Amino acid sequence: MPQVMEFKLPDLGEGLTEAEIVRWLVAVGDVVAIDQPVVEVETAKAMVEVPCPYGGVVTARFGEEGTELPVGAPLITVAVGASSLPEAPAAQAAEAEGSGNVPRPLIGYGEDHSRPARRRRVRPVTAAVSAPVVAAPVAPVAPAVPVVPAVPAGPVPVISPLVRKLAKDGGVDLRALKGSGPEGLILRADVEAALAALRAPEPAPAAPVAPAVAAQGERIPLKGVRGAVAEKLSRSRREIPDATCWVDADATELMAARAAMNAVGGPKISVLALLARICTAALAKYPELNSTVDLAAKEIVRLPSVHLGFAAQTERGLVVPVVRDAQHRNPESLSAEFARLTEVARAGKLAPADLTGGTFTLNNYGVFGVDGSTPIINHPEAAMLGVGRIIDKPWVHEGQLAVRKVVQLSLTFDHRVCDGGTAGGFLRYVADCVESPAVLLRSL
Repeated sequence: MPQVMEFKLPDLGEGLTEAEIVRWLVAVGDVVAIDQPVVEVETAKAMVEVPCPYGGVVTARFGEEGTELPVGAPLITVAVGASSLPEAPAAQAAEAEGSGNVPRPLIGYGEDHSRPARRRRVRPVTAAVSAPVVAAPVAPVAPAVPVVPAVPAGPVPVISPLVRKLAKDGGVDLRALKGSGPEGLILRADVEAALAALRAPEPAPAAPVAPAVAAQGERIPLKGVRGAVAEKLSRSRREIPDATCWVDADATELMAARAAMNAVGGPKISVLALLARICTAALAKYPELNSTVDLAAKEIVRLPSVHLGFAAQTERGLVVPVVRDAQHRNPESLSAEFARLTEVARAGKLAPADLTGGTFTLNNYGVFGVDGSTPIINHPEAAMLGVGRIIDKPWVHEGQLAVRKVVQLSLTFDHRVCDGGTAGGFLRYVADCVESPAVLLRSL
């Protein structure tokens, strides 16, 4: 017989303790290979396909789609090496055919001899019996008829023919009335009162009460990625004393530089990649903003590497993938990594490691057609740079009014890690690089 192995929900890393079953990829009876994905789960970080370490036949699944399981809970069982489900034992088949009222042993037929038989207890006989006594059948006893005491005869009230006609014409059932006359005699006044009650207007039906859920609107659970985002933003607002500064910058020269780069051939350079390269150069000059606050130790921790997060909108909501060691990448490498992570994010295949460990976030909300925003810091980072849309606007250029491509840049920063002078210096350096990309060459 093949060995049946239980596969439990593994630890998906980053301190995750539970996951929700989004979609089963196998059914009971399916043959699976080693490391084949068997279920798609959603954690607080991302959607993940979980591979099974066993090869064989799926004999059981645990949890319906939408169920939340803790790490270590059973996911499936697999008959290792089997090619089909094992047949049910004959005893189980026999039991299935029976009424189900008589318990059967799990293995084999007949009685279960694994336990010693009980000794029947015999009551002592107090009198000798020479022959078996057969009880005579007892005839059924008819139920007793209740005896109604006789009512002494007396005068019977007679309803007036006029009253009867009045009731008949008005649709009043005299049998339902209780008379107010002598000995319960139904009088004309009794019928008229019943008619008045029938003619009284019926109360208007009460307006239907909408269900409580409908009155409160649609309820959407805050769980999975959406719940994690909500918790992180709430924690950011609770813990971080943030401040925001912003500036408008003339991005005409930056757009011209990008066009020149793309004109020479090779992979296309995105605007986001150029802004990311400017950010890494600015963080090298102002390392205070590439840090985090350790509340337990009451220390500011300046981080040696720039793990750059960027906001990506997907069907499942906003996610922030992270580009590792962004300070070592050029615009071409940054463009490629942004494109790769965005594609994976929109497919819902980001691993938890792709969404954690960021040290600074770049948020390009200009793709939504808006000019400005005050970003919420991605806890536990210390700052976020927001970029609005690049749009033609009137601008004074070299002393003359001209139409230039203008962008608004906003920096939200943790006021515990630096003061306004440092934040303003960082933002001004970014704006100078946007307005004159040659400034960036000094840092390369």
